[in-house]
Amino acid sequence: MAIFCISASLFAQSTFYNNGQLQRIELQFSQADWDYRMDTAKAGAETYLLADWVKINGIQYDSVGVKYKGNSSYNSTQVKNPLNISLDEFINQAHEGYTTVKLGNAYADPSLVREVLAYDILKNYMHCPQANFAQVYVNGNYLGLYSNAENINKEFCSNHFYSSAGTFFKCNPIAIPSPLTKSNLQSLTGDSTSYFPRYELKSTNGWNDLVDLCDVVTTNAPTLSADMDMDRVIWMLAFNDVMVNLDSYSGVFTQNYYLYRDQTGHFNPIIWDLNMSFAGFPFLGVGASGTASLTVPQLEQLPIDIHATDPFWPLVKSVMATPRYLRMYLAHMRTITDEKIASGAYASSAAAFQSLIDTAVASDNNKFFTYTQFQNSLTTGAINGSYTVPGISSLMTARLSYLQGTPQFGYAQPTISSALPTPASPALNSAVTVTAQVSGADSVFLGYRLDQSVKFVRVPMYDDGAHGDAGAGDGLYGASFTLTAAEAQYYVYAENANIGAFSPARAEHEFHTVQAALNLPLPGDLVINEFLAVNTTGQTDENTQFEDWIELYNTTNSSLALTGLYLSDNLLNRSKYAFPAGTVIPAHGFLIVWADEDSSTASYLHCNFKLSSQGEEILLGDGGNLTLDSVVYGPQVANVSTGRCPDGTGTFAARPTPTFNAYNCSVGATDARDVPMQLTVFPNPASQSVEIVASSPYKGELIVTNALGTKIYSEKWTGNATLDVKELLTGVYFLQLGSSTKKLVVIH
Repeated sequence: MAIFCISASLFAQSTFYNNGQLQRIELQFSQADWDYRMDTAKAGAETYLLADWVKINGIQYDSVGVKYKGNSSYNSTQVKNPLNISLDEFINQAHEGYTTVKLGNAYADPSLVREVLAYDILKNYMHCPQANFAQVYVNGNYLGLYSNAENINKEFCSNHFYSSAGTFFKCNPIAIPSPLTKSNLQSLTGDSTSYFPRYELKSTNGWNDLVDLCDVVTTNAPTLSADMDMDRVIWMLAFNDVMVNLDSYSGVFTQNYYLYRDQTGHFNPIIWDLNMSFAGFPFLGVGASGTASLTVPQLEQLPIDIHATDPFWPLVKSVMATPRYLRMYLAHMRTITDEKIASGAYASSAAAFQSLIDTAVASDNNKFFTYTQFQNSLTTGAINGSYTVPGISSLMTARLSYLQGTPQFGYAQPTISSALPTPASPALNSAVTVTAQVSGADSVFLGYRLDQSVKFVRVPMYDDGAHGDAGAGDGLYGASFTLTAAEAQYYVYAENANIGAFSPARAEHEFHTVQAALNLPLPGDLVINEFLAVNTTGQTDENTQFEDWIELYNTTNSSLALTGLYLSDNLLNRSKYAFPAGTVIPAHGFLIVWADEDSSTASYLHCNFKLSSQGEEILLGDGGNLTLDSVVYGPQVANVSTGRCPDGTGTFAARPTPTFNAYNCSVGATDARDVPMQLTVFPNPASQSVEIVASSPYKGELIVTNALGTKIYSEKWTGNATLDVKELLTGVYFLQLGSSTKKLVVIH
């Protein structure tokens, strides 16, 4: 018996946005005048130029679209311009599920790390793009080091907000930004056409939704929480102020953010374009036309209450004019400052990023600053046109001193020393009481939700001895709710007259959880049996619409409850769709889930994502480490499903005639095409090692791939074997022997 031991480095597989690893992106144009053609397109309709191919970390994609992007960062006289690469502009293809590559040229940033560093901080507090660094080559020539930021599109919205069909705007002026074309959510006179120059509609429709939102933002701040996710708004404004990010809603042009209206009817802000954060853009703006540049000392001492009464920043004005929002804003500012600035975490990250890119920067002959300026950029400023871009560390050291010296940072915050559920593992449909030990507060609230795709409900907590707390006046506050789902997410918020505090401190982006005591199926009991990702002529749902569908199959002799289980199309977001409480699948029965982003009913299940025709993954599990089944698939053909034969255990194969909600093959039948060899892997899930047994002799290689289909190990097969999995990261892997594949779940 062979024993395979695999080193840790082989399994530290990075994604396209791993910010600890440089990406390599190579473009090949057959057009000798490719630069001129893209400059011409940028000045006109901004169409894509056809490139022969792009290689991403050695993987080649043919016939891709490329164009220049950016406003101030683009100039036709520059060699190194920002790039937008569309992998699917001419061919249906994607890299790790991503169809668009957005590359920034580090304009106005001598450090070359501002964008990646800022996103690395922001991701702790609100949904934002992933970002890292890429070396870019065109026709074999090194163009330079770029930032590589995830595109904000419908897929992004689906992954973060559990739908993609809602109203969606990019909030940047269509024309060259000016003080009079702000994307500031200010209510305008006239009809929706008045808004056209200021915003870019990314959804099919939604102008009236934007008009209504602007009316509320401008004139009715107390009701704004019904229209916007105010916690995300407050995090955005707090981040902009702490990090002196003025090329944003908080600066002169009130731009560089998106708005997405989710299925709850709330608009969610998404920050974009952070290459000029950390005071790389010094224009704060005042009123309708103020454009004066701030000096470095003014940037270091940027007030906490910028634009508090300025009608041209109505969203800021609404937050500052609402006492509770202002207290939350101060709490969020304190959290960012304490965790990332006072701790020195930002400086450590900046230094690590600069070390990572040092060689790539040194050889970049098209960068906007010298290599010496790059080396000194954390402590020393550099001139950019008419103003100085300060050193990141010198800026933030002075900023920390200023913030900690303000009256607002001197306010005594409430202390929340515990936030615990009772019972710790409650039964489904039973009452849960959350108690919190709090001091220094006038009011305490519990925020909770039973589905992560909905907004938190905030209710008062009481210290009166009658709400699950101990005795009246002892500082222990309590509130209860009924746990009607497999899991509840909750946080505690406390405030006094001046400032608030959260537990956990990053709420609502992070939260505590309490899980119901449930008996979940074991791996193999419930499986993904068949799916159809492109349905144009087949089965319709109850609304007579052709929609994507996923078929589950119960392999056991007993009915199975699906409460506590989740479906997802993203391995990084494993709890995307929660099965409604009470969902049951009969013994040896089937269950159809429509993947169409519609709402489930009493009789039909509709999940909050669609299946990609270009290929992705489908995951069934408990939302955490337990995976019941998963499948990674490639590009799909219309009306051809992918299913197992034998049902429940066979290898997935194309099925020209889908068998919706029915057996794929006769009960007990086998199909030599689908199952040429049976692999047995045990234990599975595993944490140390697994035994691999083949049902018949085989000459060839055992191949191990990760959940994205990337081969990470291969070894000549000499018979039954033991595979050491101690160094594997927790996740899903696939063992392939010839045409037979077996899924392996690794849990540590």
